[in-house]
Amino acid sequence: MGKRVLILSASVGSGHVKAAEALAQAMRSRPDVEEVLSDDSLDHTNVLHRQFYSTLYTKLSAMMPEFLGWWYEKSDDPWVADKGRLAIDLPQALPLMNLVREFRPDVILCTHFMPAGVISWLIANGKLEARLGVVVTDFHFHAFWITRAFNWYFVAQEEDRIHMEALGLPADRIEATGIPVESAFAAPVDREAVLRRHGLDPAKPMVLVAGGSLGLSPATAVVRQLLQVKRDFQAVVVCGKNEEMQAGVRALISGREADFRVFGYTGEMADFMGAASVLMSKPGGMTTAEALARGVPMMILDPIGGQEERNSDVLLEAGAALKCSEVTLVGHKLRRLLDEPGLRERMAANARALGRPHAAAEIARIVLESPERKPVVISKLREKVLRKRVVEGT
Repeated sequence: MGKRVLILSASVGSGHVKAAEALAQAMRSRPDVEEVLSDDSLDHTNVLHRQFYSTLYTKLSAMMPEFLGWWYEKSDDPWVADKGRLAIDLPQALPLMNLVREFRPDVILCTHFMPAGVISWLIANGKLEARLGVVVTDFHFHAFWITRAFNWYFVAQEEDRIHMEALGLPADRIEATGIPVESAFAAPVDREAVLRRHGLDPAKPMVLVAGGSLGLSPATAVVRQLLQVKRDFQAVVVCGKNEEMQAGVRALISGREADFRVFGYTGEMADFMGAASVLMSKPGGMTTAEALARGVPMMILDPIGGQEERNSDVLLEAGAALKCSEVTLVGHKLRRLLDEPGLRERMAANARALGRPHAAAEIARIVLESPERKPVVISKLREKVLRKRVVEGT
């Protein structure tokens, strides 16, 4: 009989949900899976708890990104940070626990630390028998992701695995698979067909400006800079669900409509990334993973302190991106990329080398084909020892 797989995300931004969708897609393609349920764990908590995670994060991202960066660094305290969070999450989690019990999963995959903490608590306290995989959706392992009981961690890169092992997590339970992206990002792209479908010229470089699904980027300011670049290129601007941004961009390009295409939320990002010469975007974990899977060079825009800065570091160290510390530098950096095709090609090769387009399928394979093993359960005594090691740096 096939396995029953539960995938739990949280709608804090869009990346956690998209990673869950990619995993669900990979699981449903397997003959050894009986049923897959993918759900937003915040739909099974009360309104205030949901707003604490989702609405508050979105507002702070837009209005106080510096505070988010400060809090990210301040709260990155291994074996301590997750305790306060669990004290908030557990009292709200009864509906989520009921969902788990009713579905009776063999395997649970969590793409956000909130459901991961709840499920881990259930397993550690003997209230649930299921295998738990925690899927980290950024290029840095923050202390919030630590759980006391688990079968696997799936992380973006080898450096995460090394860091986690140093924190005391068992290396044989950590898999550096990459962040799961939908299978469309691994499929071949007919660049000419994509561009012609939207009335664009395959002979010209195409710049893709991505505002994210929520439209939280300086896209309007970027387009102002693009209009001043005296080079032969064309641009696709994706504004996500931000209708005000979309209207502003359309007004800006009046008279230049032949060179620009403007979209709101679109299901064509895999095609657009495959056809792009360069992607201009904030470096969210999912956007970064998708760009690397497509092998498209990035121009990093306005990263939020914390996880987006860490994602930036990975891209810059790999030579897969340039960073605009100020929006006024967009034109200068773009001219360099357009004038140096060799640089673009090297950056694209570096991105492809770091990309993991088949991460979702690899996670499914590991989860479903690995021999049965009991979960790792870290006792309070073991936790004290590990905490002491972190404090002393040993």
